[in-house]
Amino acid sequence: MATNNSSKRPATTLRCGNIKATIWENVSEKGPFFATTFSRPFKDQSGEWRNGTSFGFNDLEALMNVACEAKEWINAHALKR
Repeated sequence: MATNNSSKRPATTLRCGNIKATIWENVSEKGPFFATTFSRPFKDQSGEWRNGTSFGFNDLEALMNVACEAKEWINAHALKR
């Protein structure tokens, strides 16, 4: 089973427009691996910043771009092991 410590810092964070890809290094019985979360910041009704995980039509190109960047980053760093 994979473990993830929520207080752990991300390996890196990539951005494209308003879309953010956060790459986490995790450890399982088979060894370390990377996982990626995607988010989009927005202000809620009270004016507080939040991170959403749903994406509208206008977000999709940036989401695809940052996903490709995340794949390239993970590939480059996984080869160093």
